Amino acid sequence: MDLASWEIAALILAGLAGGFINVMAGGGSVITVPVMIFLGIPGPIANGTNRLPIMIQNISACLTYLRHGIPQKGMIVSLSLCALPGAVTGAMLGVRIPAETFNLILAGVMALVLLVMLTGPRLASVGESTPISPRRKRLGHFLMLLAGFWGGFIQIGMGFILLPILHRALGLDLVTANIHKVFIILVYTTAALFVFGSQLPLLWWVGGIMAIGNAVGGWLGARLTLSGGEPVIRVIVVLAVAGMIVKLIWFT
Repeated sequence: MDLASWEIAALILAGLAGGFINVMAGGGSVITVPVMIFLGIPGPIANGTNRLPIMIQNISACLTYLRHGIPQKGMIVSLSLCALPGAVTGAMLGVRIPAETFNLILAGVMALVLLVMLTGPRLASVGESTPISPRRKRLGHFLMLLAGFWGGFIQIGMGFILLPILHRALGLDLVTANIHKVFIILVYTTAALFVFGSQLPLLWWVGGIMAIGNAVGGWLGARLTLSGGEPVIRVIVVLAVAGMIVKLIWFT
């Protein structure tokens, strides 16, 4: 597949926007996957190829977070391990079913997530310590198993699923939840990419070009998370979810 200069530029710019949105909130794949499909890549292959820039963007963000300290490292490990089985199962299904057929279902999921983010009491502010009860911890890990399936299957909107689990179910403040989210996605995406790569002829070099933008976008998103804190994340989450719902319903 030969790409013109403007197509390469479009991949990098899409990756930049997608990486930034993914790290700050979620839904960046709504930009990256359609751009690849627009350039003539079949949906399932675009869905699989998209995992490479996602992995690179999260490596970039994780390195930024590591330099500033990681809260509750043990929980990150346990949640990531819970997401792995579901992600592998979802990826095995994703290699067989085109992602486009799930747009309306995804819009419904995003509407529910938006409702959750806009309602209910605020759990914690940056720097506050919120005790996590054993019941909450069990619920959070169970939900992470289910969330991993969606992440492996189609990935789009995964940040909107993880943030309510980490923020509402486990009671983490949004900055800590966002940091956890990035590490969890990195772990299960690596496994999902292996499944897609073994089952489909992924366009690795196309994903690599897009990953250039994703890496920069992931770095920028991580920096803004650390400097802007919870208020900025909350606004971006709401705007990104609302925009994603509009796109899925009216512009599919």
